[in-house]
Amino acid sequence: MGEMAELLSIGTVQYLQAAALLLVGLYGIVARRHLLRKLMAMNILQVAVIVFFIALSAKSGATVPVVVDEAGGIDVAAYVNPLPHALMLTAIVVSVSTTGVALALLIRIRRRYGTLSETALLDKLRE
Repeated sequence: MGEMAELLSIGTVQYLQAAALLLVGLYGIVARRHLLRKLMAMNILQVAVIVFFIALSAKSGATVPVVVDEAGGIDVAAYVNPLPHALMLTAIVVSVSTTGVALALLIRIRRRYGTLSETALLDKLRE
């Protein structure tokens, strides 16, 4: 039992979750024909990338990079790198704005063509 727990450490579980989200997102984009479902799958894919990046930057036993006492030397290994977290905050903002623009486009497509089905939309565009 100890070997199994060691094999499936917290970091490994996070990588597996990110991989599962990535696969669900890719499946939704490729296999679904409804544009709103494709958008939701794209959001799942974006969340998978964010989870993977944060899991990659995790550091066991480290603390936030706030230096309280500068009298001694600063041990960089004791702190978590804040850059990946800041980059992922930016990725979240980009994801929200991309989703907003995509939803606006989907509203326009639905009003103009009366459908969000990819196959029906392509048929109407060919006419």
